Amino acid sequence: MKNRWLIAASAVGIHISIGSVYAWSIFTTPMMTQFGWTLEEVTRTFSIAICFLGLAAAFLGRFVERIGPRRSGMLAAVLFCSGLVLSGIACQHRLLWLLYAGYGVLGGIGIGIGYVTPISTLIKWFPDRKGLATGIAIMGFGFASVIFRLIAPAILNTYGIAAVFYIFSVIYFVLIFGSSLYISPPAHPNSAGQANAAVKNNTPLSLTAGQAVKSIRFYYLWLMFFINITCGIALISVASPMAQDIAGMSKTAAATLVAIIGIFNGLGRFGWSSISDYIGRPALWLIFFAIQTVAFFFLGGLRQPLALEIVLCLIITCYGGGFASMPAFISDIFGPKNVSAILGLILTAWSAAGIAGPILIAWIRETTGSYAKTFSVFSAMLLAGFILASLLRMEFKKRIHP
Repeated sequence: MKNRWLIAASAVGIHISIGSVYAWSIFTTPMMTQFGWTLEEVTRTFSIAICFLGLAAAFLGRFVERIGPRRSGMLAAVLFCSGLVLSGIACQHRLLWLLYAGYGVLGGIGIGIGYVTPISTLIKWFPDRKGLATGIAIMGFGFASVIFRLIAPAILNTYGIAAVFYIFSVIYFVLIFGSSLYISPPAHPNSAGQANAAVKNNTPLSLTAGQAVKSIRFYYLWLMFFINITCGIALISVASPMAQDIAGMSKTAAATLVAIIGIFNGLGRFGWSSISDYIGRPALWLIFFAIQTVAFFFLGGLRQPLALEIVLCLIITCYGGGFASMPAFISDIFGPKNVSAILGLILTAWSAAGIAGPILIAWIRETTGSYAKTFSVFSAMLLAGFILASLLRMEFKKRIHP
């Protein structure tokens, strides 16, 4: 018998590796300076990676379920780390197209597979604490960028950009591949316990991804996820200049705020998802949208740095908590068997929000000359999310027979 807490630790090992994608910005200035690439060209690498993350999660979710977490985790290790190696070669020879193909396409696909790989397995190991289990793993994804930012700059300054990719390709391969060797579904799942839990929560024992997308509940989840990520990722994309503009913070203080936001992003993933085991996922998402609707409404008028920091960190915990609680929410509604496949389809909202959020906040800021109008728009979007969450909660109370 394997220890389910070691299964969770293995999931963290995978997510804490692939989550380094969120630290891509540390390469921006060095690549522009050393290779003469423009800001748009360097940033496009990150956009391609996030795009293929979502595509891989959406279209390979069923494949991941079919081959199992061990082999899919190994595949993620090979793809992601091969992408890092190609990125190192691209930097050595100044080949921008190879950077796009390596880090963006190959690495992005590896991240997408690695993201969904342990989720379904964790839910099967923790039918009693689904929110806690998925929160632990996805917390690793949130903290990954913080850890990477602490280590990578020293390597970059000493050995160069290519060395960062080469060194971390080895570290991450060992970590992801080794973690995948331990991950496996329970040998003898408690079918009776799962059935009792399903009846208690008025959920089906199991729906396929094809059946799930025919349900209105799927589209409620997709839209709620999209709204939550759009508002959160938009805020993250302008956190530093926004803090300087609204509260008059210095560049150093704003940079520190960005680091603090990263920490609360990870804490929110673990904290909120753990709370959801006690209050339920429908109630949790109502709380997310209620908090953020009010917070965004008052955000533009905050002039005290401390007040601004508190509100920003509160919003970001809801942003991170949305990621961590979604797999358990899917399991509650559609059953635990095909969570990876259904989550992959839901994650297309992440790809869409990753494009929509930063573009929307930048456009409104440039058009109106103020962040206040931007936050009013987001507050209205979050209010719509609250209505969607309320409708889903009413749907959730209806009994669905297997």
